[in-house]
Amino acid sequence: MKGTLFSKIGLSISGAGTLIAILTIGAVPAVAERPGSGLATCAPGVEFLGFSDALNKTAFGGFGVNELSAITHDPYQRVYYAVADRAGPIQSHVFTLDISVGAEALGTPTVLAVTVLKNADGDPFNGVTFDGESIVFTRHSELIIASESGSGAGEQPEIRRFSLDGNHLEELPVPARFLIGPNNLTFEGLALSPNGHSLFTVNEGPLAEDGRTGDFRSRLRIIHYENRGPGEFEVVTEYFYLTQPGRTPSDVGVAEIIALSEDDLLVLERGFVAGQGNTVRIFRVSVEDAADVSDQPTLAAPGLTPVAKELVFDVADCPSAGAETPQVQPNPLLDNYEAMTLGPRLPGGRRLLLLLSDDNGNAAQVTRIVALALPIRDLVGDEGSNVN
Repeated sequence: MKGTLFSKIGLSISGAGTLIAILTIGAVPAVAERPGSGLATCAPGVEFLGFSDALNKTAFGGFGVNELSAITHDPYQRVYYAVADRAGPIQSHVFTLDISVGAEALGTPTVLAVTVLKNADGDPFNGVTFDGESIVFTRHSELIIASESGSGAGEQPEIRRFSLDGNHLEELPVPARFLIGPNNLTFEGLALSPNGHSLFTVNEGPLAEDGRTGDFRSRLRIIHYENRGPGEFEVVTEYFYLTQPGRTPSDVGVAEIIALSEDDLLVLERGFVAGQGNTVRIFRVSVEDAADVSDQPTLAAPGLTPVAKELVFDVADCPSAGAETPQVQPNPLLDNYEAMTLGPRLPGGRRLLLLLSDDNGNAAQVTRIVALALPIRDLVGDEGSNVN
């Protein structure tokens, strides 16, 4: 659906009695700008505010600022939290970041603090016991972090709740089919709805029983939890998500998700092929009226319909803006973007969207932040802030 962003969508939260309005944008040329803004766009209505490599190959508090796999916004303290993955023997940790963004420009990101994540016994996690891949901030000023699984024998995919000082509070239940041991293709995305009622997670690659299509589309499962009260997140539904075709069998997977409501998500699909570079695309997804596939032994069964989705923008279509990369890329702005979060409201009914790349501790990759503005007028929540 290139040429439009959202087409007259009304979103509502059950029981909230509040309509979430999305700015309607017609089919206009891809080079269109918001009147008077002078800003370049990645797609109609998706404004490019800039990028920064200021954190690349830096260190703070004895930790390298690298392998950042997820980011979330704290609207109360006006900071961001980024979790590092695959730390190996290094203690698992979260960086507190200051990322200032004006109406039309990204400032220079800085690290304010680093927090070590601890288990229920008060001992630090590390990459052998926990592989943090996604993070959300809750209305109770806590963090929920998904782990693909540590690299140690017997380690499993997990979702855990932490205090802001890194203390362990709760482990959420995980459906048995996802307990497949150390695996780099399990929980990669995590999203909390604006009212805190629903939590979503998604596996990066397909489970063995779900597999891929002939054109290398991955059949993935989105897990929907409901918050039934303190310490009572409960799995209620699984949804069938189908990625775009891949260039190789292992090319395209889901790296992150954001919940716009109880029914609507933003999904970041990320791919990489050596010698060709990355693909990074953001889709809007609706799970409203989607079938529950939790009782389906395989998503390859005939007659199953994936959730509806539409392309919001492709990062390859953003301006390169002077970005440089040591890799082969279709656009030098591209890198291994694994992290995505909404930030504060911006003037003109827009909302800040940040992308953050994971450099994998690799000299050929970059820790890069990209700032964009989406025309999301309003979301449910105090002060209009989505705490994801």
